[in-house]
Amino acid sequence: MDATLAELERVQTQILSRISNLELSLLPHNPLPSLSPFYSSPGANGDGDSDRDTGTVARLSNILRSNGVNNFSFKRVPADYYDRSLECRRDLLGAASIDHLCKSIVLSFSLVLTDKLVANIVHYAVRLAPEDTSIKLTGYEHNAVTCIGMNTDIPVILDEAIVELNPDFFWLGGGEVDLKLGIKTSEFINFVKPFIVNCSGN
Repeated sequence: MDATLAELERVQTQILSRISNLELSLLPHNPLPSLSPFYSSPGANGDGDSDRDTGTVARLSNILRSNGVNNFSFKRVPADYYDRSLECRRDLLGAASIDHLCKSIVLSFSLVLTDKLVANIVHYAVRLAPEDTSIKLTGYEHNAVTCIGMNTDIPVILDEAIVELNPDFFWLGGGEVDLKLGIKTSEFINFVKPFIVNCSGN
């Protein structure tokens, strides 16, 4: 049964990839016309296109694969992605719902006399820490932050609402502003080992 579901997910991911490629090809402007808007882990659908990978895609793919994550994909988005509605962003990524669109942020907070910094993946509801702090800790600029391959090993908090999403796959920053990473939630949890906390109050 698990093999059948995995095959169904693989085929569905391929179909969504092709639809996304078609949609993006029809956009009035594509910020990187020489690059495919979809990069896929060969483990996810068997047709990854490594010769078109950017350095970020290759680096993060290697980190993910070497840590047992096989169900992930990268997609390029238009330059005006963050000016678009959540529904439009969902459609561009082929996400199951707007709830499957998540964001990695760096928070700083004080406990007694000790400052703590954590990477936090939440729905679009929380403000970011100062950008210079985030860049220093993660190595990624605003709207590109991902907790994969960060500069520092800071704790990661995953909103429990993300854990409960169905299907078990969510999207977050992919290390570049116009690059998004989709990943199977259970594999993300096994690799990153985040603290799972109710951050969104749902």
